[in-house]
Amino acid sequence: MLVKNSHAKLFSVIGAILFAVNVHAEEDPVTPPIPGVSAGGVVIELIKNGFNGTEGPIGYTDGSLLFTETTANRITRIAPDNTLSTFLENSNGANGLALKENGEIIAVQALKPQVGIIYPADKQSKFFEGFEGAGFQRPNDLVLAKNGGVYFTDSGTRPTKENPNPPPSHPGVFYVTPSGELKRLADDVQRPNGIQLNKDEKVLYVANTLGEHVLAYDISEDGAISNRRNFAKLEGWKKEDGNWSSGADGLAIDDEDRLYVASNAGIEVFSPKGEALGVIPLPKKPQNLAFAGTDKKTLYVVGRGSAYKIPLLAQGFKGRAK
Repeated sequence: MLVKNSHAKLFSVIGAILFAVNVHAEEDPVTPPIPGVSAGGVVIELIKNGFNGTEGPIGYTDGSLLFTETTANRITRIAPDNTLSTFLENSNGANGLALKENGEIIAVQALKPQVGIIYPADKQSKFFEGFEGAGFQRPNDLVLAKNGGVYFTDSGTRPTKENPNPPPSHPGVFYVTPSGELKRLADDVQRPNGIQLNKDEKVLYVANTLGEHVLAYDISEDGAISNRRNFAKLEGWKKEDGNWSSGADGLAIDDEDRLYVASNAGIEVFSPKGEALGVIPLPKKPQNLAFAGTDKKTLYVVGRGSAYKIPLLAQGFKGRAK
């Protein structure tokens, strides 16, 4: 009887230890070691759950992070000490953001679909709300080139439980030239999502949510793109609910021109040549990401109502806000 009781106590202690370890693992996910990118075992800090639509993060001038709560129709600020505040109300469903040197913020906006300046209030203006007579459907993300041109995506429409039969989808990749002309650069990407430039702005990256690869294009002097190619194969490529998807969403680069991709697998990191370097898994699927902080060594990730911060070895590219 004593032996049985001893065994029972031993199993109870082991069970408690395993439970504690599992709880700790769930509460405190950590980074894997990725040479030059992340040290192993660094805690991925949850800032908060319960946001209402998490998109469009961008490093701000004071070292804080701005991101969009698209459903809540506002832009939220996360201070370096994790203090939260509302940066802008009535954002017209702003999604992706870009910061100009003069402090103006350009946003792609989904409530009344358009692209234009959203901050400060007295400078708000609309660039475009459609192309060749057809309105935008769901402007998704954008990146600001050093010449003042703006690249952005419209992910089109897709069936949902609330709207199983949406209008026909017309996804596209667009460019607003420095002189203010709107051009459609591509209309053959299934669901263009995140968009990013490499450091010297000779390559444009486009995340195709429904594809297995991040796409890359060469950029000419007039901003046009060519030589579409599969740049990086995504580990997040998998079948869910009968459909294949990588979940490829937001994109960011660091100062070594590595590309960071939010996907079904987590944060996938690639070399400038498209070589897979590693994956930083997260408790929830990420939607978008950005480097922020005065030294740009903190990677912020938002998605599915949550926001996280990850101290990294890598430093974000300081040549633009994102």
